[in-house]
Amino acid sequence: MSFDVFLTAVTTLFVAIGPADLAPIFVALTAGHDSKTRIRLALIATATATVVLLAFAFGGNELLHLLGVGLPAFRTAGGLLLLMVAADLLLAKHSGVSAITSSEEEEAKSRHDIAVVPLAIPLIAGPGSMTAIVLLMGKTTTLEGHGFVLAGLVVVMAMTLISMLAAGWIVRAMGVTGANAIARVSGILLAALAMQFVFDGLSASGLFH
Repeated sequence: MSFDVFLTAVTTLFVAIGPADLAPIFVALTAGHDSKTRIRLALIATATATVVLLAFAFGGNELLHLLGVGLPAFRTAGGLLLLMVAADLLLAKHSGVSAITSSEEEEAKSRHDIAVVPLAIPLIAGPGSMTAIVLLMGKTTTLEGHGFVLAGLVVVMAMTLISMLAAGWIVRAMGVTGANAIARVSGILLAALAMQFVFDGLSASGLFH
């Protein structure tokens, strides 16, 4: 059961963050930088995004309580948000839910240091991944379960860092067709997970009892 929690966390966060999708964006945003600078940017971006997601993991439920929002409502709304991300992946396009806009990308290219914005936020720690980590932490009530969710986060963040460090090679190896194929398979998986969150939220709300 605990391994199932870990596997669900890795799958959900991997698809929500999209380390493979991040590679071509990282290459574009760091064009003109030397390898040492790219490594520094990747490390800072990963560390910053991890801190942000950990803050949501531990403080997400308290924030919802302050706002007067119940976990069932957040599960349902979060599931719908992740479903939008899944639709983007299936259609191989970006609606802005989990990516940056064209204007933000142009501004990022003109900045000297892009590690925090837009790499860490919103490319890595975006609405999709923030929602996912809160939902995953709320799905389990044991310390062991929370530990496996956090372990899943660490694994995915490690994958994200590796993806940025090897971005040039990944882009050359996958090509546009390969990247779109991975995106569509990931979209199907995320759509199924998103619907499960919606079902869980509706069930916990008591509307159908």
